[in-house]
Amino acid sequence: MNTNSSIFDKIRISKRKSAVVVTPEQTPCAHAGCPKPGLHRAPMGRDREGQFFNFCIDHVREYNATYNFFNGMTDDAVAEFQKSAATGHRPTWSMGTNKSGPTREEGVEPAHTLQDQSGQSTRRSRSRIAPRAPKHAQATIAALDRLGLDETADAPTVKARYKDLVKRLHPDANGGDRSSEDRLREIIRAYNYLRAVKLG
Repeated sequence: MNTNSSIFDKIRISKRKSAVVVTPEQTPCAHAGCPKPGLHRAPMGRDREGQFFNFCIDHVREYNATYNFFNGMTDDAVAEFQKSAATGHRPTWSMGTNKSGPTREEGVEPAHTLQDQSGQSTRRSRSRIAPRAPKHAQATIAALDRLGLDETADAPTVKARYKDLVKRLHPDANGGDRSSEDRLREIIRAYNYLRAVKLG
């Protein structure tokens, strides 16, 4: 290999700076009268975030065993802190409110005004609750009604109810009596429809 090349002359090798080694003498244990080195950090507590004590292994264990972040706080203050911690101590607002939007003083009214029969202006608040949409189509509700069920019924309930009705209405279960055949046909038709819509 030719090391006399001009390319090699441009290569500079920088030596890494050696890591600073802290000697035990520089960080003594923060526990009064302890001669051991303080190699282990422990938080100083509330309102002193980012600040630490340096302890030896024995005293850091002792400190951690008795450490209480909430020491000196009232029960209400602890509850408020824990509630705020759920959102990372960031501000929150109720659904549907816009804290950065215009306020009522800036001309935005949350309600509209109407005139009653006497010509007086009356205020009526807007309803924010939308009407509840039906869970199923009308034909599905009618089929469930034929089986004697409401719209809250799920597939296993529909199947169990269908089996029960067929057993009770089938001519073989009634000594050959065919008086319930029309009702049985309605039940079978309703159940087949419910199966087609994945509810049976």
